[in-house]
Amino acid sequence: MKGILNLRCGPMRLAALALTVTVLAGTAACSAEYKGPQVTPTAGSQPNSSESGTGTPESTTPATGSAAGSPSAAPGETTGAGGSSSASPGPSPVATAVPWKTYTDAAKTVSFELPQEWIAQSVTPEAGALAHAVKVEVKDAEGRYIATLHTGLPTAAPVSCPAGQARPYVVISSVPLDIPHSDGQDTIDPRVVFRVVQGYKFFGSYGITNMVAGVDGQSCELRNRVQGPAGKGDISFGDVPAIHAFAADEKVAPAKAFDTLDLAAKYAVHGSEFANVQRMLLSLKVNL
Repeated sequence: MKGILNLRCGPMRLAALALTVTVLAGTAACSAEYKGPQVTPTAGSQPNSSESGTGTPESTTPATGSAAGSPSAAPGETTGAGGSSSASPGPSPVATAVPWKTYTDAAKTVSFELPQEWIAQSVTPEAGALAHAVKVEVKDAEGRYIATLHTGLPTAAPVSCPAGQARPYVVISSVPLDIPHSDGQDTIDPRVVFRVVQGYKFFGSYGITNMVAGVDGQSCELRNRVQGPAGKGDISFGDVPAIHAFAADEKVAPAKAFDTLDLAAKYAVHGSEFANVQRMLLSLKVNL
């Protein structure tokens, strides 16, 4: 058990949603293992079941031995000491893409599965990245952007969150991910998550993280970032590096914007795009 024991538990109120099953519900719960809001596991959760890629350098090869469905939500992505909330996501979306392939970088430091028709392309890492850094952009068959994988990122500075600036957020999906990471007071076990923060709309983003997002269900910024082992740099894999409550004049894409929390939940629970993305993110293997 890695989380900090939470001896204090404050109630939180979240908007109730009308789906076939209740996707998100206001609760007051106290977690002894995790640091804040979490989601409830459902039958069939299976973190990171795919095998490492065995293709040639900078290649994509057919994937084998992969589960046909996408793992469902499991407990854990959290926000810090204080109250906690839970969500019961109902039936897990099923990945619709057939067949799948495996991408492996030239140095064989990363591999992940993606639908056969999607495109994974190695690009130049960000300025300031470590010497061994890898950056890969993923697009769908029509060339639409899906996600970026980046390793060897320099350690990120703590999020600045002035009093009164934090906004409510909800973890709609959270599934364990097994990759190298560092532990600390402000970290959790790595997760593949889909989270929504409330602004003038509900802004959603998917990615991997092991960073505590905020306190008492509120945050200034939700980072899709895993703190890597000492000296190895951080790892990011998602649609955007981070989301916040965007202003009306800010560019939101490629993050998602929803008019209601109900629509955001339906995207994660019933959407085939998210199901395929979730399976891809869960298949990530990193060899540092």
